[in-house]
Amino acid sequence: MSNTTHFGYTTVEEDQKVHKVAEVFHSVAAKYDVMNDLMSAGLHRVWKVFTIAQAGVRPGFKVLDIAGGTGDLAKEFVKQAGKTGEVWHTDINESMLRVGRDRLLNKGLITPTLLCDAERLPFPDNYFDRVSVAFGLRNMTHKDQALAEMRRVLKPGGKLLVLEFSKVPDVLQKPYDVYSFKVLPWLGQKIANDADSYRYLAESIRMHPDQETLKGMMQDAGLDRVEYFNLTAGVAALHTGIKL
Repeated sequence: MSNTTHFGYTTVEEDQKVHKVAEVFHSVAAKYDVMNDLMSAGLHRVWKVFTIAQAGVRPGFKVLDIAGGTGDLAKEFVKQAGKTGEVWHTDINESMLRVGRDRLLNKGLITPTLLCDAERLPFPDNYFDRVSVAFGLRNMTHKDQALAEMRRVLKPGGKLLVLEFSKVPDVLQKPYDVYSFKVLPWLGQKIANDADSYRYLAESIRMHPDQETLKGMMQDAGLDRVEYFNLTAGVAALHTGIKL
């Protein structure tokens, strides 16, 4: 029997989810950055700046950016790691990866760009000083397997950073739901001509583990010193963990 998982609020076969998520990001790739700015009123840039600061990348570091999309994190990591460093910009979605690669090249930043699955990373054990994933974990079918892979490729002492949408306090839930299920699909239709993809976005956020659950998952994957930082009242959260 085939296993099932969730695609937003819909139950689908596991092998279907990859294709459905791919369709979403193929559809929104061209307008991804514009929509991110509109959806978050630019706050996603602040969240990413905080994540980059917490990463503490230094010259010579090896960094893996998973679900790197349009390259916001990779761009800064390349600058910080310098000529002696190594920064891999990766994504499972070719359309998103192409947009990010072109943005990096347009800024004169040349770094390896690779199409790969976070659940089966094609890198050796104990290779990277830092691994990051921003707004990508919730789209992965087997999050536990992906987290285990991220830990595997980290060097001892290396840090994993997971930036993702999370859970707001109960007092904010109702207005947040109105915004998520009414405003976001409307914006998606107006700007990207795609309401369904942004309806999926809202549903996928609700299905993603909350802060404490994700912390436990990272600990179960073998990471130590796991902590999280709520950003904008928990609309997003940055989880970090160390491989000892």
